[in-house]
Amino acid sequence: MDTSSPSTSATDLLARLHQLIEDSQFEEFNQILDGCEPSERTRLLSRLSLAEKHNVLTHVDFENAADLLHEMPELQAVNLLDDIEPAQAAHILEGLPKGEQADLVGELPASSMEAILQEMPESDASKIRSLVGYDDEVAGGIMIVEFLSFREMETVGGVTDYMRERVHELSDFSVQYVYVVNVNNELIGVLRLRDLLLSPAETPISEIMIANPVSVNVTTSLQALHAFFDEHSFIGLPVADEQGRLVGVLRRGDVEEAMAEHFADDFRKAQGIVSEEIRTMPLFLRSRRRLAWLTINIFLNIAAASVIAFYQETLSQVIALAVFLPIISDMSGCSGNQAVAVSMRELSLGLVKSNEVLRVWMKEISVGLVNGLALGLLIASVAFFWKGNPWLGAVVGLAMMINTIVAVSLGGTLPLVMKWLNLDPALASGPILTTVTDMCGFLLVLGGATFFLEHLV
Repeated sequence: MDTSSPSTSATDLLARLHQLIEDSQFEEFNQILDGCEPSERTRLLSRLSLAEKHNVLTHVDFENAADLLHEMPELQAVNLLDDIEPAQAAHILEGLPKGEQADLVGELPASSMEAILQEMPESDASKIRSLVGYDDEVAGGIMIVEFLSFREMETVGGVTDYMRERVHELSDFSVQYVYVVNVNNELIGVLRLRDLLLSPAETPISEIMIANPVSVNVTTSLQALHAFFDEHSFIGLPVADEQGRLVGVLRRGDVEEAMAEHFADDFRKAQGIVSEEIRTMPLFLRSRRRLAWLTINIFLNIAAASVIAFYQETLSQVIALAVFLPIISDMSGCSGNQAVAVSMRELSLGLVKSNEVLRVWMKEISVGLVNGLALGLLIASVAFFWKGNPWLGAVVGLAMMINTIVAVSLGGTLPLVMKWLNLDPALASGPILTTVTDMCGFLLVLGGATFFLEHLV
């Protein structure tokens, strides 16, 4: 049966996989998954229970188990590794690149991580411990450690013979380039495969290498790496440690993937999803994580609503104000979030430091004045033509202008303040900004209307 056929529904396919696991028919289980598209495999695996995944991984061979682990979302893979025996987990991980191994074990509790590493060869465990020590958003945390390097005294023939003898072992390596190091393992050159293949066997590789190649330090930030690959057409880039020793290789695709994940993570945090979540996680865990954020939000919104309650008499007399309150609130929130986005971008590129709050504030005030005036005149015109009352236009227009200035001031400076406090700047566009701009907008509209009430009724 062709498992990828449109006639086989996803529900039927999943039911078949459940049955195969129950019947311990793991060979057919693998055959079905092999016939699916990668995205479909990931989806089907994610729908299996933890017990079913455990059953599969512990009954298929280690190579297939590694492939299945690779297909799973990282959160599920980590939970599964924590659930199986350390020796078995170590054998499965051996089928994955060292960088991926480090990503997975690095998310485990310290005791579980050490238990798995103890079951690995010391050289492999040492590499993984080193990789785990790097932040996810620096070169050391993104690089791969599967690469080819040779001493400068090697010959072309020696290098090509070595590669031919280890074809299977090197199939997963990044071999677009071959790197040349000295006796201290310091990077001194890079070999293009074309030059290597077209040179006489007895030629020392030091004669055909490109000397003093561009490299980056293990601590180079993700943003700097992304900017570098934007400006250069390199496929890969060698990574050196503080002593100049070659320790890894960065691939363009891995940097782009890390950057995409960075933006996705910022977006999730801005929406109140502070910890990674997928819908196969336990119900009450997901609920508790979301409620932690929503509970804070509801109290802050009560504070904003209290401003309306305080001016309810004014609102009852000038009911038209109710139409403009959400407009001013929403527009100010949009302006504030624009300022947040710019500050976060500048922080990530190193264009601004967390102690430059005053400089950023002055820059944002100028934008706020221009945009606030434009938006204020627009909303004032709408109010005037709708009700024919210039005082109503003046109240809502002035409130819009002032609140826009407040919003961009807060939006521009909050990420810097949070960075200075060692908090995640991505949280700046959450409840704090929204609540303050709401309260300020409501206060400006209703306070102004109360002051000019005799002209509005």
